[in-house]
Amino acid sequence: MKNKAYQWLDQNATQRKTWYSSVAKAYDYARPRYLSQLIEWAVELAQLSPESTILEVGCGPGIATVAFAELGFSMLGLEPSFQMCELARQNCQSYSNVEIQQTLFEEWQREEKTFNAFLAANSFHWIPAEDRYIKASEALQDQGFLILFWNLSMQPTYEVYQTLNEVYELYAPSLMLYESQNRQKEILQELGQDVIESGYFKDLVSKHIPCEKTYNIDDYLILLSTFSPYIGLDSSARDALFDGIREKIEKDYDGKISLSYLSAVQVAQKI
Repeated sequence: MKNKAYQWLDQNATQRKTWYSSVAKAYDYARPRYLSQLIEWAVELAQLSPESTILEVGCGPGIATVAFAELGFSMLGLEPSFQMCELARQNCQSYSNVEIQQTLFEEWQREEKTFNAFLAANSFHWIPAEDRYIKASEALQDQGFLILFWNLSMQPTYEVYQTLNEVYELYAPSLMLYESQNRQKEILQELGQDVIESGYFKDLVSKHIPCEKTYNIDDYLILLSTFSPYIGLDSSARDALFDGIREKIEKDYDGKISLSYLSAVQVAQKI
């Protein structure tokens, strides 16, 4: 499956190693965390015990890594970006049971049938389709579990979206996209169906929680800078777009913006 919201362009290996490098600190600062309730569900659904080992792919700055390490699990995190790796190691330095390696998953010298769980938090779609399920399955012990976390696209109210579209039409019309919560539920169903249709996993359980988060204008622009479509923009177009967004939000919304999104976890067992 190739969902436009989560695999917006085809990246070669070199691009995927460096794509988030320039925004690593911004990513760590502005991206929303994964809900403790969803993490608890994942631990229960994946039947994890204190002795369980977790392989996390695309761990970024360690947002999900820290959440699971705090529960005592031994973890190996794989991350291709040097800058992200350095942040993940800093954020996980209090956890002796965590190791971070700088590598793409498909280039990793994998250890077969080693891990109780395979974890990907907003990163599974970055693994090439021909590799993601077979190699995830091979890394897992018999009857191990795939755990996928998703914080879906963060959306303003439709009224605010329409106002901001005036700016997007001028500087980045290709980024004009609005996802209702119903559409986000459909996206989760599509992502889950992809897991089952792979033929490597079964008994998928998907849970989601509606979330809302308010940002001031500075933090909102930092957040936007961490999303792939904005990273891919020409820098002059991005600067003009951000200036226009700033002006609109400061003038019409007192410098703040509330965003809603679905936070989700999907768990399936290795066949």
